[in-house]
Amino acid sequence: MAEIELKTAPADFRFPTTNQSRHCFTRYIEFHRCLAAKGDGSAECEKFAKYYRSLCPGEWVDRWNEQRENGIFPGPL
Repeated sequence: MAEIELKTAPADFRFPTTNQSRHCFTRYIEFHRCLAAKGDGSAECEKFAKYYRSLCPGEWVDRWNEQRENGIFPGPL
């Protein structure tokens, strides 16, 4: 049976506090910027996807995805 390795996003000097809300939001934006630059399915973008998925609550991601689809996402993409 294969072992499952669980990891979260690495420490980031831009977010030194324990509140990781900003870290989550930034990783989400980095992922979507990467997709825009390199295209869907880019292996380079997968690390950002793993990071934001490990940091962000699912409800936030769902809401941000809806906002992006509706053109009202508050962040710079």
